[in-house]
Formats: sequence, C-alpha cells, structure tokens
Amino acid sequence: MPALAPTDKAFRLMLCTLGGSYVLLVVLLLGADLAYASGSQFLGLFGKPEILFAIQLTLFSCTLAALLSLLVGVPLGYVLSRHRFPLRWLVDALVEIPVVLPPLVVGLSLLILFHLPIFGVKLEDWLRAHLGWQITYAWPAVILAQFSVAGAFAVRTMRVTFDQISPRCEQVALTLGCTQAQAFWHVTLPQAWRGMMAAFTISWARSLGEFGPILVFAGATRMRTEVLSTTVFLELSTGSLENAVGVSLIMVGVALAVLLVLRRLGLKANS
Repeated sequence: MPALAPTDKAFRLMLCTLGGSYVLLVVLLLGADLAYASGSQFLGLFGKPEILFAIQLTLFSCTLAALLSLLVGVPLGYVLSRHRFPLRWLVDALVEIPVVLPPLVVGLSLLILFHLPIFGVKLEDWLRAHLGWQITYAWPAVILAQFSVAGAFAVRTMRVTFDQISPRCEQVALTLGCTQAQAFWHVTLPQAWRGMMAAFTISWARSLGEFGPILVFAGATRMRTEVLSTTVFLELSTGSLENAVGVSLIMVGVALAVLLVLRRLGLKANS
C-alpha cells in the first residue's frame, strides 16, 4: 500500500477529528448515565410494580405497533416503488409528514381526530357506544400514537427494499401465467424478507423512543398508559433522578439490542 501524502494524512485526521467528536459525545453521555446510576437502585427498579407494568406495556405496544407498521409498510412501499400514478409525489410526501412533524403535533392531531364532531358524532364516543372501545387515554392510544410515527419508517424501509429488488423475475412470472398477486406473493415478497425484518425492527425501535404523541394522546397514567419513555418523564417530575436514569439505561440496553439485530441483518444482506 503506497504511503499517504502529508495532505492526505491531514485530511484523514480532520475527518477522524470531526466525526470522532460526535462519537465521543455519545460515549460520554452513556458513561455519565452509568456513572450516576447505582447498581443496587437499578436492580431495585425491577421490583417496582409500576416499572414492571411499564416494561410489559412497552414490549406489547412496540411489538403491535411494529406489526401494524409492517402491515401497511409492505403494500404501500411496493406501490410507491413499482407503480407510477397521478399524485404519487403527494402520497410520498404525506407518508413523510409524521417523520418531520414535531411529535407533540402528531399527538395533538390524534386527539383532535377522535374528539372532533363529524356529522354531530365524535369518533371516540361512537367507538365507546357501539364497540365498547376506549381509545383516548387508554392503552390502545399508546399503540396508535406509536404506529402513527413508526409506520412512516416502515414504508420508507420497504420502498427502498423493493427498489433494490429487480422487477425482472416478477415480469418473467407474469409471462408464465402468474397473476400480479401470485408474482408478488411467490416471487417478490420472499426476496424482501430481510427488508421486512429491518422494517419491523426499525419500527419497533422508533416506537420504543416515542414520547410526545403518547403523552398528549394517551397520557402518562401509572399502571394504565405508562411506558418506559413516559416513566422517565414521571420519575423526573417527582424528583427521582436516579430512577429516571435507571429506566433510561433499560431503554439504552433495549435500543442497543435492536441496533445489533439491524447490523446483523445488514451484514447478512451484503454477504
């Protein structure tokens, strides 16, 4: 390997310095949390009923929100990748809105949607009267708030996945007598399974970190709508900084596990 010129060495040093400063910041943030948290108090969190409830609801709501995100992400990502239709650019932009909007605005919009009178009837009242469902300030609101944002990430991931899959095999299947549905299910979808796993994982991770929409639309009620992200808020509001840091470390551990799964999927896809 030829020796680097002094200018090249300076360029690489600049890149490493600028990029490494952000990596150092992340390391310092995690290190600060670890240094502040007490091991005994951290373990004691798992003995508190409200923390265990928050963990259980978080795992349940994130999984269901990720499944719902995948349910809409696969067909919409496929349509945006394979088909050209009028106002396609508008649909594409609408899907991105939950990503760029402030989270509190998403939660406020959900709250208005369920309590805005439509033909004299509020959607929340109709659901309670006819189906016995309470959405607002109940656990279904947590899932809906997470899904409203995570769904956009699933659509984006699946669109990129289908963009990377050559339509040639699908076209060959059509010439052999398959319908579009058969070609999709038997040819395209099996090739997209890694993208589906990535979309599910990204949606799950995004749901884990959701806070604003949940706080506005579902509230942060102990043993009712409390998830890990709102637990941090509740602990801070009562002055329990060590508990808030401990819950944050739980979320960091879960997020790290999710990132490792994503990296594993990426390595397998490139091998």
